[in-house]
Amino acid sequence: MIRTTYLAPLALLACANAAAAATLEVAKSPSCGCCSVWIERMRSAGFTVKSRDVVDTTPVASAAGVPDQLRSCHTTKVAGYVIEGHVPAADIRRLLAQKPKAIGLAAPGMPMGSPGMEMGGRKERYQVMLIARDGSHTVWATHGGN
Repeated sequence: MIRTTYLAPLALLACANAAAAATLEVAKSPSCGCCSVWIERMRSAGFTVKSRDVVDTTPVASAAGVPDQLRSCHTTKVAGYVIEGHVPAADIRRLLAQKPKAIGLAAPGMPMGSPGMEMGGRKERYQVMLIARDGSHTVWATHGGN
């Protein structure tokens, strides 16, 4: 007989391993330095990253269902979701673990202090939005501020 007290930790470990093993497929401008730094942050966080340079990320984001007001400088696909912009690794892991019925996550614009946009100790408050399948969005996480 398997004791159920052992199943919960095993399930959490499986979710964490699945999130860490996920491959991020990033479309970015070849001249975007902050995108390259974000990619390095994601690699340091344990993600495998495949990057491709595109002349314009707008068609990639549009095809993925990212609303115009939530756009940023790079668009990423992972496990059937889209990640727009400088979303922290912890938010991506949470998305992959919880598997909401959604398009994905977006950190609109290029918030100072977000992964890849570090500027010393200065951090502006920003929100990561969960994009619903109908294009609406809600706050997934709030970061920064000082």
